[in-house]
Amino acid sequence: MKVVIAIDSFKGSMSSMEAGMAAREGVLRACDAQVVVRPLADGGEGTTEALVEGLGGTYAEVSVTGPMGEPVTARYGILQTKKESMGDADSVKVNTACAADNNGKAEKLAVMEMAEASGITLVKREDLNPWRASTTGVGQMIRDAIAQGCREFLIGIGGSATTEGGIGMLQALGYEFYDKNEELLPPVFSSLGRIARIDDQHIVPELEECHFQIACDVTNPLCGENGAVYVFGPQKGVRLEEREEMDRQMRHFAEETERYLDEKESSADIPPEGRGCHPARAERTRILKNASHLAGAGAAGGLGFAFLSYLPNVELKSGISIVLDAIRLEQELSDADVVLTGEGRLDGQTAMGKVPVGVAHLAKKYGCRVIAFAGSVTDDAAACNAEGIDAYFPIVRGVTTLDEAMDRDTAKKNMSMAVEQVFRLVKSCGACSFKKFKN
Repeated sequence: MKVVIAIDSFKGSMSSMEAGMAAREGVLRACDAQVVVRPLADGGEGTTEALVEGLGGTYAEVSVTGPMGEPVTARYGILQTKKESMGDADSVKVNTACAADNNGKAEKLAVMEMAEASGITLVKREDLNPWRASTTGVGQMIRDAIAQGCREFLIGIGGSATTEGGIGMLQALGYEFYDKNEELLPPVFSSLGRIARIDDQHIVPELEECHFQIACDVTNPLCGENGAVYVFGPQKGVRLEEREEMDRQMRHFAEETERYLDEKESSADIPPEGRGCHPARAERTRILKNASHLAGAGAAGGLGFAFLSYLPNVELKSGISIVLDAIRLEQELSDADVVLTGEGRLDGQTAMGKVPVGVAHLAKKYGCRVIAFAGSVTDDAAACNAEGIDAYFPIVRGVTTLDEAMDRDTAKKNMSMAVEQVFRLVKSCGACSFKKFKN
């Protein structure tokens, strides 16, 4: 029997790999099985740690400009990758071994969380200021990773303190924004309404070689009542009476971006009929001149818009889909019998597309049984059964305090023992036979 384990972290208790390895111990105490453990995250907080820890990567640290201009140390992960043919396009797959390209060089993937550089947790609540908060540090992280040889990027953009449309990141990557007097504008929100010219002569040249997968689970556009300012601004310090004016300035930024992209398309040295075949500029400008209206453009205070409009080879995708692809989970599931998943709390929200359900949907594609384990389970978790989780179990073994239950060693022991008992039942039912268990 092949068992694949992909469990999300139990926040404040176990990392994804700690939970997975504890579950593995339980399976192997109960029966003979081939057990594969994969790290899991949803593209938000903990994604870097999960992938680096689970796939044998390394950490890099760089001093960058924090959201309010102060220096902060940002950490990101670097993984070895290889390119595999996926139909007509290349797809980057994580490999724990150092893979080589045609030139004998290792491909590198940088795994980042924008919150490391520009996150709201880096700012005291009383110091939040949407007019000053900047994503400059995100661009500096990207520059550092490029200097380290990375050309593939997986970036989670949740938890931002910013509302400036990504102008800080863009300036850090070499874009320059000028006002009508040809004065260089600072990388803050108060510059957006004053932009009169955009210059890209000094952008990092290696950007054209880079591919960005952006983990984005919101669908908000850049502007309007469903946009970055109105929906996410208040939690970052935007006052109700400021929203209309700030949204107007954000629209101005979008309009200037569209004008800049129009100029880039018309000046490209490509015949009009051939522009759709130019991947780095003409095709991108043709498709994304209206990027402000695209789902996800308003994510992270408009950082999604900046990625879509200014950087080449960008995909905004759900965080869980990016991570599942990166850990090559589907390949492991193709011949698996049982899949173990879970998270700290299993409830009705889990059924609405959280990590365990993402795993379950993929597992059902290959006819796998799916069993989930959680620190706590609510009554409305029953909705998870309709989403592909065949059965779920809490791991807490008796009356306990929350602190006791969340103790790392206790949680790992509880996970291991709960999984062991489930698999003793599986074994007693004759389910260790591949043919009997998998229909």
